Parts: sequence; C-alpha cells; structure tokens
Amino acid sequence: MRAFRIEICQVAHVVEVKTRRIPGPRLLVGLLVVFLAAVIPAVFVPTLMCRPAEKILPDLGTVTAFSLTDELGRPFTDEAMRDNVSIVSFIFTRCDTICPVTAMKMARIQEKTFDVGAMVKLVSFSVDPTYDTPEKLAEFAKRYQANPERWRFVTGPYDKVHQLIEGPFMTSMLRLPDKPSGVPDIAHGGYFLLVDQNLHIRGIYDSDRIHQLDDLMKDARHLVRTAHKT
Repeated sequence: MRAFRIEICQVAHVVEVKTRRIPGPRLLVGLLVVFLAAVIPAVFVPTLMCRPAEKILPDLGTVTAFSLTDELGRPFTDEAMRDNVSIVSFIFTRCDTICPVTAMKMARIQEKTFDVGAMVKLVSFSVDPTYDTPEKLAEFAKRYQANPERWRFVTGPYDKVHQLIEGPFMTSMLRLPDKPSGVPDIAHGGYFLLVDQNLHIRGIYDSDRIHQLDDLMKDARHLVRTAHKT
C-alpha cells in the first residue's frame, strides 16, 4: 500500500512538471515564431513565383540621320532625339479632322509625364511641310500650350521630310485631292511612335485607343528606368 502511494505521488509530480506554465514573454515569442513560419512562405513565395517578367519592348528599326527645322526656326536633327526618350506624332496645321485630336492627346501626354521632365520629349512632324513653315507651327504649338523645352514641331524640305516619315517612321503622307473646302487631304496615320535613347523605335501605339496611350506612357517610363542597362 505504501509503494502504491509513492507511485501515485511520482505520477503527480511528473504531471505537475509537464503542465507547469511557460512564462508569458517566452510564450509570445514562441507563438510569433510559429506564426511567421506559417505566414511568410504562404505570402512571399507565391508573390516571388508570380512576379511578372521584365517587359521587353520590340526593336522596330532605327531612325536614320536627318536635318530639319523646328517651330522656332532652330535646327532639329536626329541628335536632338538622342539620349532621351521621344514620343513622336504626325500632324499638319490645316488638318480639320484627326490632327486637332492628336494634338490634344499629345498635350495630355505632356501633362501626365511632367514628372520625368526632359527625359521624355514629344516631337510632332508635319506631313504638310511645304505649307507648314516654322511660324505656322509656332502658332499651332501655342494653341496646344506646348512646352518648347519638351515638345517640338518639325518641318523642312518636302523631300527630306517625306524620306524620313515614309522611311524609318513607317507612316504615310500621301496627298489626296483637296477637299471641297480647299483643305488638303493628306492620308497619314494617327499612330504615336516610341523612340529610345539610341534612336531605336520601340513601339507603335494607336492614339484612338486610350489603353494604348497608357501603355505608351508606361513604356516611356520603362525606357527611362532601364536606360543604364542598354
């Protein structure tokens, strides 16, 4: 009977030791470790596995050497587009259809890319260079509040402009019969081009599609960010 009591006491002692309370701070630390061990893999591993690959823009050709004139009568050459990202459009001042809309969209891009400053510039080439003198382009630029440090308007001898626009820029400037109003009808696209710091054309964007204009600005910023890698 005495031996049985001793055994009961020993069992009680073991139970007491096993059920002894863990100090509060140690318990909290332990629970935190267990929590982090469960949460970190569940949150960060899928994030890392699903991270999108860095965007690779196409290379659609190179802007060849040219020498033209801007709206202030200053020389404008291919070197003016080097070392900064350029967004290119095509307009003419007598246009009464697509060009005013195109210019307003370029003005909006100018406004929405103010944060990158001179690292992203805008260039509008006239597809009616014989009529569009620097003076007429200057009036057009003023109408759309173009910042001359960021947005240039370009004209020049017809043959040189034609060679550039229908060549490297892959855009039509076909002159059709004039409209009854006397306004020239020049077939040209409403597309914007993205040109990188090394004069490579990296994208063509339909200005009638808002999401493509958003993509254009994102891609322009992408080229600015990754300039040191090129």
